[in-house]
Amino acid sequence: MKKEKLLAVLRLQATNNVGDILAKKLIATVGDVEQIFKERPATLQKINGIGSLITTNLFDKKNQILAEEELAYIEKNNTQYSYFLEDKYPSNLSQCIDAPILLFNDGNVALSDKVISIVGTRNISSYGRDFCNNLVADLAEYNPIIVSGFAYGIDICAHKAAIKNNLQTIAVLAHGFDQVYPKTHKKYIHQINEKGGFLTEFWHNENPLRENFLKRNRIVAGISKATIIIESANKGGSLVTADIANSYNRDVFSVPGRTTDVYSKGCNNLIKNNQAHLLTSAEDIVKMLNWDISTKTAAPKQETLFIELDETEQKIYDYLQENGKQLLDVIALNCHLPTYKLASILVQMELKGIVKPLPGKMFEV
Repeated sequence: MKKEKLLAVLRLQATNNVGDILAKKLIATVGDVEQIFKERPATLQKINGIGSLITTNLFDKKNQILAEEELAYIEKNNTQYSYFLEDKYPSNLSQCIDAPILLFNDGNVALSDKVISIVGTRNISSYGRDFCNNLVADLAEYNPIIVSGFAYGIDICAHKAAIKNNLQTIAVLAHGFDQVYPKTHKKYIHQINEKGGFLTEFWHNENPLRENFLKRNRIVAGISKATIIIESANKGGSLVTADIANSYNRDVFSVPGRTTDVYSKGCNNLIKNNQAHLLTSAEDIVKMLNWDISTKTAAPKQETLFIELDETEQKIYDYLQENGKQLLDVIALNCHLPTYKLASILVQMELKGIVKPLPGKMFEV
């Protein structure tokens, strides 16, 4: 990415009251992130959801200064990053409407199609520790990537188990790369960087604030094919991660425990309420995610359709064919189309019998 574009992305990130969903809407509507700051405020205010407060914040000179400072840090430290519209951005995460527009990474992160997240209580028991260690060891032959949040308890246990079994592991942080939290985990940084690495959406000097951990959880859930909960009380960050994973239509697995154990109540409730698959062994994951099929029969390639599609319709069709059912806004972002225009095209494709609308503004081939 050229310097000017990265600066515009950082400037957008620094803008108060502009989250990732609104930022993507601005980019999709205007056409390019740099163009946002070349438009007149009156023009931007015509976009649904953009008012005078947002435009005032967008052109606040403080944001320009902050963005320039962060850009200088990135260039000085050769910080690696991926933009949500680039191919190197994690593909699973790109399907999530609220995924960060910019993601920083450190280490040797190389994502594959077998990515799972393992999360749970910080108050890990011997039962939880043994289950986590055994699960990762039993999954090792399938070479999955183990994602977690670098916290106490289940998180660090999952990272260590991955390292022990020579698997790639990725720690998603709730702060910038200039911080280490918890500080006692500093000793694991080198090992994780060698066997995977770190991801964060936060700028280098961002502290581990309470709200950052909740934001971090959506990356943990979104980057993975499945999320595994090992031990959780009735409330906690791991249950939030499970909720987010469910909202992304990802598989969620939960390890059952005794009804009298405080840190099994959350897991048991997930299973009882049909919010998670019952997980008793690695075999449950292997079967549910089809890892036991060593050589999948390639789906027959459809060379031609009886109904002719124009270039834009073909692009939408190909995207849905590859990624399955998707939200309207996600299709718009990945096909680089304004939402209003995409909605019209999808109606025409529906009439042709090419796509099918689903509840919640979702579509599939």
